[in-house]
Amino acid sequence: MKRMILLAILLAFSSSLLAQLASGPMLGYVDLREACVWVQTETSAKVVLQYHPKDDPTQVETIPMTTSSPTFFTGKFILTGLEPGTTYRYIVTVDGQKNRKEGYEFTTQSLWHYRTDPPAFTVATGSCAYINEPEYDRPGKSYGGGYGIFDQIAGMEPDMMLWLGDNIYLREVDYGSRSGIAHRYTHTRGIPEMQKILSVCPNYAIWDDHDFGPNDSDRSYVHKDWTLEAFELFWGNPSFGIPGHPGITTSFAFNDVEFFLLDNRYHRSNYKLETAEHQIWGQEQVDWLIESLKFSKASFKVIATGGQFLSDAAIYENHAQYKKERDEVLRRLDAEGIRNVIFLTGDRHHTELSKVTLPEGNVVYDLTASPLTSRAYDHTDEPNNNRVEGTVVGEHNFAMLEFSGKFRERVCTIKVYDGDGELIWEKELSFD
Repeated sequence: MKRMILLAILLAFSSSLLAQLASGPMLGYVDLREACVWVQTETSAKVVLQYHPKDDPTQVETIPMTTSSPTFFTGKFILTGLEPGTTYRYIVTVDGQKNRKEGYEFTTQSLWHYRTDPPAFTVATGSCAYINEPEYDRPGKSYGGGYGIFDQIAGMEPDMMLWLGDNIYLREVDYGSRSGIAHRYTHTRGIPEMQKILSVCPNYAIWDDHDFGPNDSDRSYVHKDWTLEAFELFWGNPSFGIPGHPGITTSFAFNDVEFFLLDNRYHRSNYKLETAEHQIWGQEQVDWLIESLKFSKASFKVIATGGQFLSDAAIYENHAQYKKERDEVLRRLDAEGIRNVIFLTGDRHHTELSKVTLPEGNVVYDLTASPLTSRAYDHTDEPNNNRVEGTVVGEHNFAMLEFSGKFRERVCTIKVYDGDGELIWEKELSFD
């Protein structure tokens, strides 16, 4: 009897030594034939992902991986050989222990081209997710709160989530070390309220200053390669940077909509500099963007960048402070006849919709969606002449973009919800 009790104690003790997931699994990009699943363990561990078509559990594929300290115990599984429009189930085991009994699901994008109308789908989006850590926060009133907003987003089961920057808030203790930067990601990503949204749909992201470095940081930040490394380790975007131009820039198609994720930090100059060209994206990125937009056959072209683009209030870090670059982009959009462009931006701790009609009649929108959990401000009195009346929201909120309708007759509807999931406003975009 004593031997059995001792054996039970030893088994329980050894089980407690097994590594566990610190956060995740997170579903990254999902294409027609391939998908990405990200995990982070608490310590070095053997992690195995098994997946199969939901309607055929006999066709199991297995991918092993060992997490380690050089990559802060993160890892990405790349699931290949998938079939379009197919639902897959997967489970993750860590040192032989299942992470979740019932497993997880995702559905690959469908091969609708030349066959059917594009599927209707929804995109959840927002920015400025501050997760309190009192010992490292500034003294006084907590800057973050309302984490239940993540459950509200997940409960609506969007087809994808696009994080619009300030997804973490690096603190003073984080800026000077790789481990400090990784700690901020780990702490933010690890809260219980975050877990469902990470697994319920594909997650894509851009960054802004608080993911990149200190407040309002620019290309002069000496450790920007560290924060770029961390962004690549902790997010599951399809790629990072464009040829000859390092950063987080990428693009991808989701059904009939193409998303262009821009880097507004790595090459940004200080707009107060007297002896250098003022830029946020840089000429190489601008040229790539315009040429990519011109080539795109997408029903809508969605451009995600950290700071407001269309607001003409030249304050803080709005693109209006970089007038030459902003004017060039708008001029070239008009000259190239690039239509159905929607900017998605964050940063400002309030939400609003801006609209500009260019000289050739081309309509461009900018939805600023902020904040998720950081402190909110009501900027109704801010002098943005391009604001759509009645769209300012000065509380925790998120937005849902709904794309629907027949091919060549697609419609984009924006719905903005508060932190409790209550609808605040809704608008169908018109490009005529």
